[in-house]
Amino acid sequence: MDEQVEQVVSRDGTSIAVWRTGAGPPLVLVHGAAADHNRWAPVLPALGERFTVLAIDRRGRGRSGDADDYAIEREYEDVAAVTEWAGEAVNVLGHSHGAVCALEAARLTERIRKLVLYEPPMGFLKSPPHVVARLEELLAAEERDELVSFFMGEVAGLPPDQVELLRSMPAWEARLAVAHTIPREEQVNRAYAFDPGRLRDVRVPTLCLLGGDSAEQFKAAAEAVQAALPDCRIVVMPGQRHAAMDTATDLFTSEVLSFLEPD
Repeated sequence: MDEQVEQVVSRDGTSIAVWRTGAGPPLVLVHGAAADHNRWAPVLPALGERFTVLAIDRRGRGRSGDADDYAIEREYEDVAAVTEWAGEAVNVLGHSHGAVCALEAARLTERIRKLVLYEPPMGFLKSPPHVVARLEELLAAEERDELVSFFMGEVAGLPPDQVELLRSMPAWEARLAVAHTIPREEQVNRAYAFDPGRLRDVRVPTLCLLGGDSAEQFKAAAEAVQAALPDCRIVVMPGQRHAAMDTATDLFTSEVLSFLEPD
């Protein structure tokens, strides 16, 4: 599927790369940690048949710029800026850390039509200090492959066979290229505190996707989001964890497309 890259300037002046594919209503994709826009490759064919897919390279990755000082709030603004640029009635799909950014962006723009969140940690999944220290050690040693593998197993909770599956995919090289962003995001995740009161005015219809075999912290986070939002439902994907785009592509795209169907 042909891709076209465009640049959107965020509030702080950082340029955010957006990869356009497909045709139809706009659908913004916000990837998680240890990734760039290539993370969505398995689901692009199905999504691109129904939507103009706008896959972000989050700041510090791919063709996006970065800032000297990292703050997660700038990422909320990045997603909001892309959504505003994309037009009216924009659907947004976020995964993991990207899902946190997508949800928080819904407080900053009124352009979002529907929101899909796949296992946002929301502060419920915090890496212990020794895990963050190990990530920093591996980065300092330029052991990027081991860093990403360690992150996938210890933080995302993927079993060894699923880590090996990810390693076999073309997107693995892109994960290695952005490995330097993982420790900083884990530091921020440790400080992030979920505040349901901040979301009381977010009335966007929302779907929370959850793997049936995922860590209990992801389940707790999904239930907290559902309780905080006035229009949110949870769908559990049986047998899945944190990478259903790869391990159950058809199931994942079916749930997303079913939810995003026109009203």
